[in-house]
Amino acid sequence: MQLIIQNLNKTYSNGVQALKDINLTINQGMFGLLGPNGAGKSSLMRTIATLQEADSGSIQLGDINVLTQKEEVRKTLGYLPQEFGVYPKVDAVTLLDHLAVLKGIVDKKERKAVVEALLHKTNLWAAKDKNLGGYSGGMKQRFGIAQALLANPKLIIVDEPTAGLDPAERNRFLNLLSELGENTIVILSTHIVEDVKELCTDMAIINKGQVLYKGSPLDAIAEVQGKVWSKRIAKAELEDYRKNFNMISERLIAGRPEITVLSDVQPDSTFEKMQADLEDVYFSHVFGSNATEKIVA
Repeated sequence: MQLIIQNLNKTYSNGVQALKDINLTINQGMFGLLGPNGAGKSSLMRTIATLQEADSGSIQLGDINVLTQKEEVRKTLGYLPQEFGVYPKVDAVTLLDHLAVLKGIVDKKERKAVVEALLHKTNLWAAKDKNLGGYSGGMKQRFGIAQALLANPKLIIVDEPTAGLDPAERNRFLNLLSELGENTIVILSTHIVEDVKELCTDMAIINKGQVLYKGSPLDAIAEVQGKVWSKRIAKAELEDYRKNFNMISERLIAGRPEITVLSDVQPDSTFEKMQADLEDVYFSHVFGSNATEKIVA
């Protein structure tokens, strides 16, 4: 099964064009959607999840027209939004059982088996009788995945799922997502480059409502390998380097800026060649001086 998005556009009533002619083909497995806050990721996810209308374009999930067959989409969709609320005074079993009814699992025996299996799968069985208000952030996210897996979805969307999680909870959550990607389409929308690098075999970078890159993380890194250069400079020099080089990132080390630039050749003898990674790819497309020229969709 494939999710095929063609010429998708969305402009809000305040005049902001959130999606600009989006074209993506997403296959089974883990697909990473990378972009800064406000890039249009959530707008795209909400449109795919039938929570808002598109102005034009098409979305096809297998033989389902996502924009016109919303009820059919919802039967086969698992969705974990960025802001996922729970009833704080309800335990996990009770709420998941209620959500299963809403998903159409009406047989009580079947529903009990599904709820138990999902709580085991998300490693929440030991806390099944605990009120959700007492869950940690990572536990709530795993409960969110449990509810998203009700009714065996063919498409799962998770929007910024690891934001705010501590390292241990993040690892548990990413391992769970990795397992899910073996049998279904999982779209991971995030601004955390490391999540995509660790999990996804295919990805897209989006900014200002446009697709800037589409391909595998490994291919993306290969494209900039040998072209990433780094140098420590004085703060007073920063503006000049921004003007004269394709600077893709900067950070302070012991109070002094360390800049990273993208160049086919060594900019000058004071620059050191760096081993490229996915973060360099992301910065080069989103923040590089030639970013507007790199739009491929």
